Amino acid sequence: MIRSKVLFAAMLLASSSVLSFGFVTAANAASAADLDRDSQQTLQKLYSTQPAAEVLSHRAKAILVFPNIIKAGLVFGGSYGEGELLEGSKVQGYYNSVGASWGLQAGAQSYGYVVFLMSDKAVKYVHQTHGWELGVGPTIVVVDEGIAKNLSTSTLKKDAYAFILSQQGLMAGVSIEGTKVSHIKQ
Repeated sequence: MIRSKVLFAAMLLASSSVLSFGFVTAANAASAADLDRDSQQTLQKLYSTQPAAEVLSHRAKAILVFPNIIKAGLVFGGSYGEGELLEGSKVQGYYNSVGASWGLQAGAQSYGYVVFLMSDKAVKYVHQTHGWELGVGPTIVVVDEGIAKNLSTSTLKKDAYAFILSQQGLMAGVSIEGTKVSHIKQ
C-alpha cells in the first residue's frame, strides 16, 4: 500500500514537472533572429561532422532545422524546441517540436535535429498539415553513422532523412518518432 502511494506521488511529481517544463519553455520562445542564427550554426556543425548531410542538402527540396530540443522525464517525459523550415536559403516558416513519452526513463538532455525533405510531397505535407507527427505521413529515415556511410545520390529513395546531433545530458537515447512538428507564428 505504501509502495503504491510512493509510486503514485512520483508519477504525479513527474507529470507536473513535465507540464511546468512546457509552460516555461513556451514563455522563453526564441526570436526569429535567434532561430535564424542558431539554425545556420547547426547546419554548419552538421555538415562538418556528417559529409552525407551536405550531399543531402543539395538535393533536398526543404530542410527543417531544430537547433535545440530539451527533453526531461521521470517515468513521464516531454520534449520541446523551436526551429525553422528552409527552402533554398529562405526561411519559409517557424515550427515547434513537441514530444511526450512514458516508460522507464529518468533524466534530462538536449539535442538538435535536422530533417531533409527530399520530395515535393513531403514539403507539401509539412505546409498543409496542422502538425506533422514524425513517423506518420512522409517516410522518414533517422540517419546514423552506418546509414550515412551508404548514402549516395542513387540510394536516396525516401521522403525525408533526419540527423540527430549535439546530444548532451543524463538520459539514454534519443527518439524523434512520435514527435509533433507544428507551424508557429514568429
